[in-house]
Parts: sequence; structure tokens; C-alpha cells
Amino acid sequence: MNSMEESPAPAGAEDLTTAGWEKLSGALQENKDPHVRRYAAYLMEKLSDVRTIPVLVVALSDTDKGVREQAALALSAIGKNAIEPLKKAMEDPKWETRYRAVEALGKIADRQVVAPLVKALQDSEDHVRYMAAKGLRDVQDSQAIDPLIALLSDENDFVRTMAAKGLGKVGGEKVRAALGKALDREENERVRAAITEALQSP
Repeated sequence: MNSMEESPAPAGAEDLTTAGWEKLSGALQENKDPHVRRYAAYLMEKLSDVRTIPVLVVALSDTDKGVREQAALALSAIGKNAIEPLKKAMEDPKWETRYRAVEALGKIADRQVVAPLVKALQDSEDHVRYMAAKGLRDVQDSQAIDPLIALLSDENDFVRTMAAKGLGKVGGEKVRAALGKALDREENERVRAAITEALQSP
């Protein structure tokens, strides 16, 4: 469940409940209260209006983490029309922005997201690599097999864990062989558990 559904509109945002995309866009861009900005992004998610895409992409760089998260959810709700703008957002110098862009892409059920997610597996920031691996786990596309196998040697144990989970979803002899080799060299117990579970996948 979306956390915004568990609480009423924040103070100053009551009139946004029935507002159109233009008023919501204005609130998201200009309101100084992050709770109001987040609520505006939440309502945009309900609208799923392509006209909100440019403003939501900008909001992926908001100073507030909650606003960035809600903007990503709204963009993923819009779907395919948000893919190209999200790909451009992946080039942002701020890793937080790239992280949310990758998160949104991973929630869009379309094969067009596979290539940008694979590219994000090579990001310099481990948070972004983790989120890309998570997205590919959910997409379950064979194009991701080799890139995810490479990630089994990532320096970050959370990234290696998610790579193992993603590979377990895809399956196959090549995957099993790679997971077996990774298990032999892996020392982190959390990662070993993830690899073991992936090997047991049908």
C-alpha cells in the first residue's frame, strides 16, 4: 500500500485533492512544504497524466527524499510514456536522482526498460546498481543474465545479494553454473543465503 493512503492531506494541501494537473504541478514546483509537494506528487500518481512528466522528472531531484520517492512512483504509474524522460534523468550527476529514475523504470513492465537498467548496473554509485538489479529481477529478461552474473563480483554485498535474487528469477544452466562459482568464493553470509536460495529456484 502506498504510505500516502494512510494519512489525510497535509495542512495547506486540502484544496489539491480535487485539483487538475496544472495546479498540482504548481504545488510540486513551488510549495515550500515538502509534505505538500509529496502530496501533490501522490495525486499526480493517481492522475497518470503524461502532461505531468516534465515536472515529475524535475522532482526526482527534490531536496526531500519523500518527494523524490513519490515522484518516482508517479512516473512509474504513467508507464511507457515516461521511459525516455527517465532514461535522460539517469544521466543526472546526482546519484539520488539516478536512483529514483532507475527505481521508476524498474516498476514499468515493458521490455524497453531492460537496456537502461542493464546500463545502470555499471553506475559508480552502489545504491543505483542495487536498484537496477532489483528492477531487472522483476522484469526477468534473459538479456540481463550476463550483466547480473558480472555483478556477483560487485564490491557491495547488497548489490551482490540483489544480483543473485535476479538471476534466481531467470534460472537456467548458465545461471546455475555462475551462482555455484559465486557461492564457492562468497564469504558474506547474507549473500551466500541469497545465492543458495537462487540455486533452489525452479
